[in-house]
Amino acid sequence: MPLRDDVRRFLFALGALIAALAINNIARAEVTVTEVDKKLRVEIDGQLFTEYVYQEWPRPYLYPVLGPHQAPMTRSWPIKEGVPGEQKDHPHHRSIWHGHQGVNGFDLWTEGKGRGTIAHVELVEAAGGEVGTIVARNHWLGPDEQVLCSDETTLRFGADDAGARWIDYEVLVKASHGELVLGDEKDAFVAMRVNPALRITNWRRERGTGFALNSAGERDAALWGQAAKWVDYWGPIDGHTVGIAIFDHPDNLRHPTTWHARDYGLVTANPFGLHFFSEGKLDRQAGRVVIEENETMHFRYRFYLHEGDAESAKIADRYREYATAGDE
Repeated sequence: MPLRDDVRRFLFALGALIAALAINNIARAEVTVTEVDKKLRVEIDGQLFTEYVYQEWPRPYLYPVLGPHQAPMTRSWPIKEGVPGEQKDHPHHRSIWHGHQGVNGFDLWTEGKGRGTIAHVELVEAAGGEVGTIVARNHWLGPDEQVLCSDETTLRFGADDAGARWIDYEVLVKASHGELVLGDEKDAFVAMRVNPALRITNWRRERGTGFALNSAGERDAALWGQAAKWVDYWGPIDGHTVGIAIFDHPDNLRHPTTWHARDYGLVTANPFGLHFFSEGKLDRQAGRVVIEENETMHFRYRFYLHEGDAESAKIADRYREYATAGDE
């Protein structure tokens, strides 16, 4: 018998809390979540960490996202104009977000005429403490605003004694309006567009100041299309070497996930794009997923914002702690 939604949410919340507390040297930081100008502002020990922007845009997103030393870890454009060194491409790449290019045949990734949106429906929870929490419900809409499905997005925020900050980003997708088909597309699911200083190459295709590594040991541009438990991008921002990693939870679809990880700074944990990542060797529908009516699929990721490079930040160890939390 399927679990009731309230029981499922409780179990997910409990697992996430265990995962949050499993980081070595966990800090007892004070996280506050307050509503400011139609956004939810998240602060850690009185310093801005991020804001959840969930109204008046084609889909919710997190911006700014500030790491160690209050370094901006994601690109500002198109949310903020005039930041030096930023390339004005892909206006739908808003900091940290989620979406899918093929939802029952509709594009909920890019924007404009003929595209769908992810619309905020209800704010379920916004609370602070040692771990900050935001829970929101959304409708995924087609271009004529027909409801294709729904999700419950849960975001948790915290810090550790090493000066690192983290965001647990969870999406529970529900086929609430009939059978749901999520297609094999290169642009899908949880994503970030990093600060230009973390790019491997710049817009002129010259070597940038950033570096990247995944759990399989592949580096820089070689990350694209590969399966890995985590990826990490780092580089110099405001005189400090800082980085941002994404962890793929072992319970996720097709773990370890494949990555749409570009050298110009787009990083997407995408378990759907198997045809694209195989460069056409697999069938066009190889990554397609069907969720039966009223069934759900749960996706869990962690963004880990750290000092130093992947080795000095012990990203492999931090991932292991996240992945095994609750096993003992």
